[in-house]
Amino acid sequence: MPSDPLVPIDLGLLSPVTVGHDALVSDSFVLSALVRAECALVAAYEEVGVAPREARRDIDHTFGIDEKYGNPAAGLEVDRLITESVSGGNPVIPLVGMLKAQVTAEHRAWIHRGATSQDILDTALMIVARRAMDQVRSSLRIAGEWARHLAVTHADDVSAARTLTQHAVPTTVGARAATWARGIERASRRLENLEYPAQLGGAGGTLASFVEITGSEETAAALPAAFARALDLDAPDAPWHVTRWPITELGDALVQAIDALGKVAGDVATLSRTEIGEVSEGVGGGSSAMPQKQNPAEAVLIRSAALRAPQLGATLHLAASLAVDERPDGAWHAEWPTLRELLRLALGATRHAASMLAHLQVDSAAAETNAGATGGRLVSERLRGVLVPLIGAERFAALLAGDADLAGALKTMPEAAGLDVDALLDPRAYVGLAPWMARAGAGAAQDRRDHTRPDVDEDGVER
Repeated sequence: MPSDPLVPIDLGLLSPVTVGHDALVSDSFVLSALVRAECALVAAYEEVGVAPREARRDIDHTFGIDEKYGNPAAGLEVDRLITESVSGGNPVIPLVGMLKAQVTAEHRAWIHRGATSQDILDTALMIVARRAMDQVRSSLRIAGEWARHLAVTHADDVSAARTLTQHAVPTTVGARAATWARGIERASRRLENLEYPAQLGGAGGTLASFVEITGSEETAAALPAAFARALDLDAPDAPWHVTRWPITELGDALVQAIDALGKVAGDVATLSRTEIGEVSEGVGGGSSAMPQKQNPAEAVLIRSAALRAPQLGATLHLAASLAVDERPDGAWHAEWPTLRELLRLALGATRHAASMLAHLQVDSAAAETNAGATGGRLVSERLRGVLVPLIGAERFAALLAGDADLAGALKTMPEAAGLDVDALLDPRAYVGLAPWMARAGAGAAQDRRDHTRPDVDEDGVER
């Protein structure tokens, strides 16, 4: 029987990667950002000398902007706003009426004066994104620090590198963790360079209404920067109503960050397989049916985000490419839930990554045992250079055939009499620059935090 379409579904039940980490993109937070944007416009008018100071004070006080922990959304009916947003296609239209109803008649005219819905909604998205990204960057940085800690700690612990799922050559556990760290750190740098411009252009992006209201082109031109300052956002060079780079660049950076974490999670899931057992998650992971299991639950949740994020990023680009005229007919509307979901995934994935890497347990003995599982063939690249000149390519190929231990076979060969066979087959002697690479990035990271274990709580989050 079909479900009742009027019954709301709590999607958090089916998306555990975001549960407990998405308050910064909740409906109430979005509504708060919308109200803050409306109040900031009044503040901007006051800064450029157009609105009276009393109007700003009255409006800020009405919506708690002047309180340290004020909630601008307090007293507003979210459900009603959502319902009424359908008829106009966005929530700003009904919101303006709700806000004006709460402001004294003397100052009511300053609410939304000269603005268009897109000014307020785009600016609110930047407010939401900036706050959410503060948390994403923090969690991602901590995940990177834990990856660096693992890299340095296990820089010399030998492990089998795998290519196309098969043993390839020796590497080290630390070199693998350093690869994780580099991906995370690269993504972190990209997040740090993002811009969050306010949006203020009026109905068609010309600021005509603001020229009319202020009575001066110069004053109207100064208004967007004042608006941005009131919200601690970046001042826009010009209205970006249909030039959606602030959205697509944000989306791309989020996808890159989640990609980097997906790589880590994929490795953790693979290396924690029972028959491999080189790592294990230190917490969680129970099974409803099999009590002996400790599933890599956080790796699984992170991978679920990594599988979804690229398609969300693609939707943002599709919407940007179809941003026709001076306001898109549907493409703009497609961005809101897409960007919000991408932020939600990033909030959850980065927190789980910080926790997973904080608690990750490495079994170096298992890694070394696995490295010897092919009887010395893990160093066959090295053996080829030494043995082919002595025994020829055909005999070398025959030597590698099968799964017998190579040490015994080599020690019976007259041609190998002068070789230190044990040293030749030792995977630790053929790790190349892996230990160096494991430690190479530690200096820069150590400038930010000493390479002792980061001070975090039980979820891997910085205290």
